[in-house]
Amino acid sequence: MQRHRYDYGQDPSQWGELFLPDLPAGRKHRGVVVVIHGGYWRSTYGAELGEPLARDLAEHGMAAWNLEYRRAGNGGGWPGTFRDILAGIGKLAALAEPHSLDLGKVVALGHSAGGHLAVWAAGRDRLEGLGADARQVKNTNDGVRLTGVVSQSGVLNLAEAERLGLSNGAVGNLLGGPSSDFPGRHRMADPMTALPLDVPVFAVHAAEDDDVPLGMSTTYVDASRSGPVPARLITVPGDHFALIDPAAEAYVTCRELVGKLLG
Repeated sequence: MQRHRYDYGQDPSQWGELFLPDLPAGRKHRGVVVVIHGGYWRSTYGAELGEPLARDLAEHGMAAWNLEYRRAGNGGGWPGTFRDILAGIGKLAALAEPHSLDLGKVVALGHSAGGHLAVWAAGRDRLEGLGADARQVKNTNDGVRLTGVVSQSGVLNLAEAERLGLSNGAVGNLLGGPSSDFPGRHRMADPMTALPLDVPVFAVHAAEDDDVPLGMSTTYVDASRSGPVPARLITVPGDHFALIDPAAEAYVTCRELVGKLLG
C-alpha cells in the first residue's frame, strides 16, 4: 500500500491523503473513494477519524482519498467548509494521471457531518439557481463528480437538525447563525434542497445511535422516493462510532456498499 499527501489550498486544513493498494503495471484503480470525516463540522475533530477507513479501503483493493477541510472554529463554516469539500474532490483531477485513478467512478463515504457534506456535494449541481448564497459556493471541482454516496449516520436533514438543536446548535454554528437570520444559506446547505438526485445514496444508520437521530436518514430517504434514483435506508447494529470502526459489522456493511458502487 502507498500513501501520498497533497494540499489543495494554502490553509493548513486544505489537504488530503491518498491511500493506494498495490497495482499491477499498466492497470488503473477501479475508481476512488472520498472519505469525509465527521465531528459536527467543528475543528475539534479532524481527518484522523477518516484515516483508519481509508487505510482499510486500500487494504481491500480500493483507492481512498482521506479529505481534510476547514471546520467551524478554524476558518471553515459558511462558505469555507463547503468550498473546501468541492475543491478537495476536485483535486483528484490533478492526481488521476500520476496515480492511475479512474475518475469515472468517484464514491464518497461520509460519517455524521461528513455524511451531510458528501450528500450535499453529490447534489451541488442542482443548487446553482439559488441566488447569491449559491454563488458563494462556486463549483470549483474541475469536472470531478460523485457517482454515489454511502452516508454513515449522516446529518441529512439540516432544517430538522437545527430544530432539534443537535450537538448544542451545531447547524447554526456551521452556518454563522440561525435560519431565521440566514434562510438562503441554510437552504443552500441542506441536502434535502437538492432532491431528487440522479446518483445512488445509501443512507446507512446505526441502530443505537445517540448522536445523530435515525430521523436524519429516514426523512431524507422518504423525501427522495419520487426521484429517478431513490435513496436507500440501511440500519446496522452498533452506536455512532461503530460506523468508523474497521472491525465492526456496521463499518463492514459500509465498505461492501462502497465496493458495490465502484462496481
